[in-house]
Amino acid sequence: MKIDINSDMGEGFGVYQLCDDAALMKRVSSANIACGFHAGDPAIMTRMVRLAKAHGVGIGAHPGFPDRQGFGRKALPFSADEICQQVIYQLGALRAIAQVEGTRVAHVSFHAAMGTMINRDAALASQVMQAIARIDPMLIIFSQPDTLIERAAAAAGLPAMTLFLADRAYDANGGLVPRGVAGAVITGEQAVRARVRQFLQHGTVTTLEGELLPIRARSILIHSDTPGSVELAGVVRSEIDANGDCIAPAADVLAQ
Repeated sequence: MKIDINSDMGEGFGVYQLCDDAALMKRVSSANIACGFHAGDPAIMTRMVRLAKAHGVGIGAHPGFPDRQGFGRKALPFSADEICQQVIYQLGALRAIAQVEGTRVAHVSFHAAMGTMINRDAALASQVMQAIARIDPMLIIFSQPDTLIERAAAAAGLPAMTLFLADRAYDANGGLVPRGVAGAVITGEQAVRARVRQFLQHGTVTTLEGELLPIRARSILIHSDTPGSVELAGVVRSEIDANGDCIAPAADVLAQ
């Protein structure tokens, strides 16, 4: 079976860099590239597109709120129309860069607070997905399974790629444990290895409360800002290989 590994990338600006993007790009199959609002700038976006193209990695837009100080993690009081405009703007910028570099944007993965707000409002999710579909109906929408985003994407005729977050704890309801809670972010190599193996072999994850939770996903996410993200992405790759599965970009996974 084909499995995608994705990570949020290019989340710096100017001379500042969040992680070793060049090293991480060698270990993922899909890159969610920050589009200049919560992080990123034209030079970084171009560098990420070139790296992705060189390594055969799927290119994705990673739109977020214009909130560098809060890294796009603050819920900001934008209207539905404003959020939709921000998504279109950021997606359009990355598409233009990709086109100049002789490649294309294949997917969209919403960042932090923007994704949370879209996923809490069915009308907003529908508006955003319809706008994306008018830009390119082949764009793949990354989301967690059984969410408003996944349902809105399907309603708009957009393909969806569901995610398993290897470095974030889940609660009993299938939600992510807030980052401020102890154990919410998982950084240990052995812990990540065990979670990925459990997901691949049994399709489950153990929640923070110790319960087994089914996970329907075809892509594994490692956040680039998780400490040791490059090494953890290597752990994910090794577990996929050990399970006899094949690592491939999202578009190839869905074409299987």
